[in-house]
Amino acid sequence: MKKVKVLIVDDSSVMRKIVERALRQAGLEINEVAEASNGAEALAEIQKGVPDMILSDINMPVMDGLEFLKNLATVDSAKGVPVIMITTEGSEARVVEALSAGAKGYLRKPFSPEQVKERVTPLLGGGQ
Repeated sequence: MKKVKVLIVDDSSVMRKIVERALRQAGLEINEVAEASNGAEALAEIQKGVPDMILSDINMPVMDGLEFLKNLATVDSAKGVPVIMITTEGSEARVVEALSAGAKGYLRKPFSPEQVKERVTPLLGGGQ
């Protein structure tokens, strides 16, 4: 598997580190991790360089994950970049809304490296 650039979007810096650690424990070869604390920062980060994958929380201040997804759809350079939503939502409606807005999958907190590998690896072109 090629080395990938990942953008992690979450208003909690601790959660961003947990997501990064889970990706590495899942065996992903990550050569760059960009971080943003909300959707607006994530859009600015994408202007600097388009990642291979985006993992985004749904509930954030300034611009939440759903609004971010809708804005991301208008960024030509980011078309085709898989987005996985990370949620604590018990509500299926928010997850369904995210998937219909373009997300390729979701992870529910708390998650294990095995769950991360299961959801992320197929989106990056399969196995090792």
